[in-house]
Amino acid sequence: MSFEKLIRIPSDRIGALIGKSGNVKSKIEEACYVSIDIDGDTGEVFIKSIGSIEKMQPFKAMEIVSAIGRGFSPENAMTLLEDENILHVIDLREFAGKSNANVERIKGRIIGNAGRARINMENLTSTHISVYGRTVSIIGNSNKLKLAVDAICAISSGGMHGAVYDKLESANRRTKQEKMLLWENQDVLY
Repeated sequence: MSFEKLIRIPSDRIGALIGKSGNVKSKIEEACYVSIDIDGDTGEVFIKSIGSIEKMQPFKAMEIVSAIGRGFSPENAMTLLEDENILHVIDLREFAGKSNANVERIKGRIIGNAGRARINMENLTSTHISVYGRTVSIIGNSNKLKLAVDAICAISSGGMHGAVYDKLESANRRTKQEKMLLWENQDVLY
């Protein structure tokens, strides 16, 4: 089975994808058993599967390349190989319409003063968040990803930061309580 896919990323993100002496590109190729050809002028990235079918992860390679194209550092993009992590991209035009001024206002709300709002959401949801262009992208496992998406949508729709943080903290408390109940309800054998 062969896999080939052409995707396009912004040309200003090509350097991050290649990495110093090509080390990022090489890491993706080795981890996902693909070959990656990059056109630095157009931003086109051609991903092709190589090697054994059992080890190929061309879809993960596509996600990693897309994540780097959406502004993530290569280190954060590579976390897509861990656990059940996935990439989710939100187009801010869904909330702002076609107005660039509204997109910039919403980006400012998501980032917050000195980046604190974004960092708070990352910490409360155990995800990575990137605000780039007209999009907000999130990397995390499916449970945490949903919390982060809901938080970003609430802030993008004009919700108050405090209320969003309270909701995230409440969800974290619920998760901890559920884990404690699992431990309490287990029969322990000595």
